[in-house]
Amino acid sequence: MLKKVIGLCLLSIMTLTTSAEIRETNDKTRVIVTSDGEIDDECSLVRFLLYTNEWDVEGIITSSSQYHWPGHKWAGDDWAFPYLDAYEKVYPNLIRHDKDYPSPDYLRERTVLGNVKAEGEMDEVTPGSELIVKVLLDETDSCPVWLQAWGGTNTIARALKTIEEKYPEKMEYVANKLRLFLIWEQDETYQNYIRPHWGKYNILTVISDQFVTYFYHWKKYLPQEQQKYLLGDWMKSHILENHGPLCSMYKAHDNGDFRSEGDSPAYFHVIPAGLRNQEHPDWGGWGGRYVRIRENTWLDPVPEKGYKYPEGRWYTSNAWGRTRMKKEIPNDSLLIAYLKPTWYWIADLQNDFAARADWCVKSYEEANHHPVVSLNTPLDIVAKPGQLVTLDASASADPDGDELTFKWWQYAEACTYKGRVSITNENQSTASFKVPLNAKKGQTLHIICEVSDDGTPSLKHYQRVVVTVD
Repeated sequence: MLKKVIGLCLLSIMTLTTSAEIRETNDKTRVIVTSDGEIDDECSLVRFLLYTNEWDVEGIITSSSQYHWPGHKWAGDDWAFPYLDAYEKVYPNLIRHDKDYPSPDYLRERTVLGNVKAEGEMDEVTPGSELIVKVLLDETDSCPVWLQAWGGTNTIARALKTIEEKYPEKMEYVANKLRLFLIWEQDETYQNYIRPHWGKYNILTVISDQFVTYFYHWKKYLPQEQQKYLLGDWMKSHILENHGPLCSMYKAHDNGDFRSEGDSPAYFHVIPAGLRNQEHPDWGGWGGRYVRIRENTWLDPVPEKGYKYPEGRWYTSNAWGRTRMKKEIPNDSLLIAYLKPTWYWIADLQNDFAARADWCVKSYEEANHHPVVSLNTPLDIVAKPGQLVTLDASASADPDGDELTFKWWQYAEACTYKGRVSITNENQSTASFKVPLNAKKGQTLHIICEVSDDGTPSLKHYQRVVVTVD
């Protein structure tokens, strides 16, 4: 069976249609997932498939990790295919809501086996590593590619090593379009190979520990207001029951409680919600907010005064949040603050997930679709201290004709100006504020326009205005 799967994978790679040939525009983010097939990866994949209309999905690749490989808690080489079969059953209804959902065959062609034989194995050239090589070397499309490691980085490392060995003259070109989002470093290949051999190219790399917001132990540390969107009653009503075969495969607990989606922040980061965070990890978005620790590498902002980040791996043994969780401090305010950049968005994310679950079974008219936030205000403004800045979202609209509610708020953690601003008419489509008189040249203010509809479930989208002080 394994030989058959590998043979089909190789054939698929040889016959792939390039992204440039199949898409009409170049404005979609390109993504490649590598996953070790853990049970929470399976949960993440269900939600991921409901967002595939938002990206150009270049690959779904099974890899290994320090936790999973054949013979050790292994889901199987072809674990993802039953989910694609279920996606195929709801696909005719999904395209009633957005014609950009990729066909099941398109996704199957790009679902292949990577380096899985052992933790950190990167010696073997595999269908998965070859697929990554093909995408990264394709000069018909220089748009950024977000490579997500839901497990180990070994298949990514193997691909980059192939490029270094066979196409060294292309390394800089590849690095310029490569972006990495790692859910911890789940093997040693990032530190032992990628960083030493590719670090000189300053590749944008996010290594997340904040994903533990969606980790197995969420009941121990999430605020109660956020927990209600993960409890069994909510999950059964909005996702698990009466939403078609794909959502019914979601591996919640027996009582319906959310189990874990530890890998989902890797693609939450690139959902085009309007927060403009993709190339700015410090700006914050659905996948969390990060700080630059070294080169172009971004880790989680630790709220502990005087904390020093480790020089090497950021993973289960030393990442601040996971280490803190093990202490099991009741109502740990520091841990709650540490995870806020991810848990802040849980209600918005879960309602968005619920709407897409509805898309699996409901007509366009019966379901809800997010509002379109359109600003007459520039997204980037240069202003002097004391200057009045007008904010205008009156051109925003809702595809379902729902009534819209507006909220303008300062994303204080993303601002380099550390004071507060007072926004006039913060709950109107048009608002304003004055740049503080004590703001210094070069400091920034981040103002979020948050627009909600009154559909069921209520959905939100955003735009971010960044004001730089002159």
